[in-house]
Amino acid sequence: MSPKRPRSPQRPQRPKRPKKRTSALPYLLALAMALVALVLVAAGVWASWDTAQHVLLSKGREHGTMTVTGCGDEVCTGRFAPEAPGAPSRTDMTIPRSVAVEKGGVYEVVVKPDTTEAVRAGLAGGLHAWLPLGGALLLAAPVLGGGLRWPRAAWASGGAGGVLLVASFLAL
Repeated sequence: MSPKRPRSPQRPQRPKRPKKRTSALPYLLALAMALVALVLVAAGVWASWDTAQHVLLSKGREHGTMTVTGCGDEVCTGRFAPEAPGAPSRTDMTIPRSVAVEKGGVYEVVVKPDTTEAVRAGLAGGLHAWLPLGGALLLAAPVLGGGLRWPRAAWASGGAGGVLLVASFLAL
């Protein structure tokens, strides 16, 4: 017979750990930041579209030049000379007052349908119409970079917003 070996003491079994659950908080924070960025950009598009639609989709609208004769606190008024031959000129046209509109200035405009309100046309008018979007893109950049940790998207958003603002300033 062979001698019996002494039994080695059994190791105590470790208690089974429950599976580690991933917290939902980081995902909720990322979702909240994405919604904030989306709302900022959507608000910029919404604010810009009211004016931009008349500049971008100007086919079939009344085009011409407006000579500003006077300015109030919010609007400037003036004479409108249409491009279309035979169309009557008007003296009751209004245009929103901004740093780009001054008394005595002559501006290329598009008339909003069924109103006496004019909107700047051409490249300068298009860039001016998209100013709210440029500001929204600049505001969304820190949310994208800091909140979502998307530095490339943040730089792209901030750069696009900055270029739009600077181009509008130079064109006006």
